[in-house]
Amino acid sequence: MTRHRRSDGVPTSTYRLQITEDFDLDAAREVLPYLDELGVGWIYLSPILEAHPGSDHGYDVVDPTRVDPARGGPEALARLSEEAHRRGMGIVVDIVPNHLGVETPVVNGGWWDVLQHGQGSRFAAVFDVDWEAGDGRVLLPIVGDDDLDDGRIRNLEIVDGMLGYHDHRFPLAPGTEGIDDPQVAHERQHYRLVGWRTADDRMNYRRFFAVNTLAGVRIEDRDVFETTHAEIGRWFREGLVDGLRVDHPDGLRHPAAYLSDLAELTGGAWVVVEKILEPGEELPEGWLTAGTTGYDALGVIDRVLVDPAGEEPLGELEDRLRGGVPPWPEMVRDNKREVAETILNAEVRRIARELARELAAEPTDDWRAGVEAVLIELLAAFPVYRSYLPDGREELESAAEAVRRDRPDLQPWLDLVLPVLGDRLRAPALRFQQTSGMVMAKGVEDRAFYRWSRLTSLNEVGADPDQFALGPQEFHAAMARRQERTPAAMTTLSTHDTKRSEDVRARISVLAEDPEWWAGTVDALLEAAPAPDPGFANLLWQAAVGAWPISRERLHAYAEKAMREAGDHTTWTDPDPVYEKHVHALVDAAYDDDAVRALLAAAAERVADAGWSNALSAKLLSLAVPGVPDVYQGSAVWDQSLVDPDNRRPVDFEQRMSLLEQARPVRPSGLADDGRAKLHVVRTTLRLRRDRPELFTDYRPVAATGAAADHVLAFDRGGVVAVVTRLPLGLERSGGWRDTRLELPDGTWHDLLTDRPAAAEVADLLADLPVALLVRDAG
Repeated sequence: MTRHRRSDGVPTSTYRLQITEDFDLDAAREVLPYLDELGVGWIYLSPILEAHPGSDHGYDVVDPTRVDPARGGPEALARLSEEAHRRGMGIVVDIVPNHLGVETPVVNGGWWDVLQHGQGSRFAAVFDVDWEAGDGRVLLPIVGDDDLDDGRIRNLEIVDGMLGYHDHRFPLAPGTEGIDDPQVAHERQHYRLVGWRTADDRMNYRRFFAVNTLAGVRIEDRDVFETTHAEIGRWFREGLVDGLRVDHPDGLRHPAAYLSDLAELTGGAWVVVEKILEPGEELPEGWLTAGTTGYDALGVIDRVLVDPAGEEPLGELEDRLRGGVPPWPEMVRDNKREVAETILNAEVRRIARELARELAAEPTDDWRAGVEAVLIELLAAFPVYRSYLPDGREELESAAEAVRRDRPDLQPWLDLVLPVLGDRLRAPALRFQQTSGMVMAKGVEDRAFYRWSRLTSLNEVGADPDQFALGPQEFHAAMARRQERTPAAMTTLSTHDTKRSEDVRARISVLAEDPEWWAGTVDALLEAAPAPDPGFANLLWQAAVGAWPISRERLHAYAEKAMREAGDHTTWTDPDPVYEKHVHALVDAAYDDDAVRALLAAAAERVADAGWSNALSAKLLSLAVPGVPDVYQGSAVWDQSLVDPDNRRPVDFEQRMSLLEQARPVRPSGLADDGRAKLHVVRTTLRLRRDRPELFTDYRPVAATGAAADHVLAFDRGGVVAVVTRLPLGLERSGGWRDTRLELPDGTWHDLLTDRPAAAEVADLLADLPVALLVRDAG
């Protein structure tokens, strides 16, 4: 067995594993031989602190002071760490500093204590609660409409010394344990059960986005940081863990200060942050992090493989199907306004309350209405996820200018709040910063992305669907800057949060090369199976073609999530059964209607080979460009997953171990291809990065000449040249590579993927695969 050096605290690559009760830390240890053989540098674990019982993702931590026993506990972490380190592999762990899970109070000791003792709880400082807004109580929006009865709550009872409501259980405050009447007992608690619909506007504790069961944590309090990070500190003191991935830093009050504290705690370990950057945005200077988790790189990689010629015809199709589509910036602003007025209105109202306190104002109804209106408009117009005052003051001014232009009636209120929101020392400014990212995420990722169907491979976290394609020169400029600024940031193609896996997106992107054919296919599908919303049907059929063959159950689940997230016909909280019945009938037609099934199967087969070409190109780019490449579990072979929870399905590692022995450079073909070519590309590149990291220390474009020069993209990383194919359908239609040549750097080059000398003629170089990985021969 080869032992590998953990390269100076920075991984050569990572491999993401979803740790669950069914695939625990010991199961992760069992797949280390496969990952080692694959060439993986470090293992990257989903959250492992104790989560809510039954959680399949781990982001609902209920006890941050210990490793989850259901996921193997501290002993299993020690065993995994020992074996990984023996193999020279490091361990990265995903941590969740923004919130804790409170779905079942009894399993979160801190939350239970807060509910029992109120502001006198020793854990009161942990949670971000506006006590004044609840008259000294935590408001819990769980009561169903049918159980509200003129101030009384039906189905309340005293059960085993607790207050019960259906299956929910809550503590009784000291001195109230002997009250027999549950209504009276409820009135004397430090919490109040309220109607579930009031979460939108009355919630008085900060949440993770609009998830009531995830309560925000005041990590900016030093005592809270030390309490919630004691176990994480132990990992580094005892050498169990080597790096961290920080979930949702934009929810924190002071992300820069938090990262400084984390650097001190971990001894300056490799840390990346799940920070979503808008196009052109950079991480704030001074953050103690290696960079982001890679969504910014994902957007660039996807777009360099998209044909810009498809933008206009696909846009015309979308416009026709939806009866007119607003410009993307307008759609984003409208959707952000909508969520700020509805599901996140409680957060808006909290900022308004803090403004009233800060300004010593006695808020009248008119005052509240004016302040809340201008806050909503500022949040809707905010151009990035958040500012980090004093950094980002220009984004606040940009949003203010949009409000001045479009809502002059709000000018007096804007003049009132803007000086406060721009002052980094004042509470409303800090709260506004924590809130703007929520509004962006819910308005764009979870709403606008499902209302915009032009080319859905572009509807991805951290990217702008309005930016349709990038040319090679733009790609090279972005990667050169990445090498200069964040060479140790993570690079990714698929995560647990991507809306479509990398290979689904790669296949959908082919539609941009044949947009007229796709428009005809959509029209034929709509004729065979009429849809209540043709624009949404376009989104659904793109997902089906991208993931084909896909089971009926998976496509039904996707359709439900997509239409409810879109929120224009049906929602999670107010589903429209008639509309949903029609959409689910479309899904059934894909399996039960011969004409629909034949159209989808033919479409998937038509784009399959070009999709595989795109997928291999995207994969090699992600593995070879500047940054630390991450491979999401299972995606070393084809992964046709859709949005979560579809992308968290169990992975058949035994099948992948077996396939690894068969991995070889054979051009993939047809829907039934088993992915051994992708596995070969991944293994070859990861091993090279692990064994010869000195070859990946620079970035220089490699030029091409000839008739098909625009179809090849190549670059030199300082001793290794990556070569990929762009726009494979257009390449085929134009007659292939013909006289196209690469201007390779001096020396004799060898293609590791085919194990043969590398020719400058692209037709010879890419005869077997659409990608190549070249190293210079010794001597």
